[in-house]
Amino acid sequence: MRVLITEDDDILRLALDASLRGAGFAVDTVIDLPEADEALSVNDYDCAVFDRMLPAGDSLRYVAGRRRTGWDVPVLFLTARDAVSDRIDGLAWGDDYLVKPFAAAELVARVGSLCRRGDTGRAPVLRHGDIELDVGRHEVRRAGRLLALTVKEFKVLERLLAAGGEPVRRAELIAVAWDELVPPTSNVLDVLIAQLRRKLGTPPVLHTVRGVGHLLR
Repeated sequence: MRVLITEDDDILRLALDASLRGAGFAVDTVIDLPEADEALSVNDYDCAVFDRMLPAGDSLRYVAGRRRTGWDVPVLFLTARDAVSDRIDGLAWGDDYLVKPFAAAELVARVGSLCRRGDTGRAPVLRHGDIELDVGRHEVRRAGRLLALTVKEFKVLERLLAAGGEPVRRAELIAVAWDELVPPTSNVLDVLIAQLRRKLGTPPVLHTVRGVGHLLR
């Protein structure tokens, strides 16, 4: 499970990072809202932890703005503000609210609960043998090893995995990764398939069916 921490206090940020990593979470840390915005735009998270008051302003307003666009990652707010009105405001846009000072064990428990809550709507994980493609996280692993795929390689592999071992026609694979303007006779797919074979490694699993297309076997 992957967690984003946005906290400008260096000591607390390092402590949160160590506690969550020690509990088995993958953790990214940033110090302010612009960095959080960038991280959220390129990564998928199971939970986000925000300090309420940051150099760029109140993170509650930032989260409220994202919620209005449909963003639904579970959020835990950290704050020294413990008035009932502050708690109500935090829970209106976040999912949990933890008042400083707090015990590390409580933070870990609350983050774990939020991650499990958000897990119900996660995108599927596709598998074939020892290959695993996580649609939501946009990650591919073979035998547990993370592979660095391009966006087009990921799309082609996703379609092949979804086929369940049946061959997928060239024209369909081209349409998945490019568009209908690329002719089926183009060699762009051949180049991509060769790169994907190399990245998937041995034993070979991606095969060509002459006159038809490609399959995983």
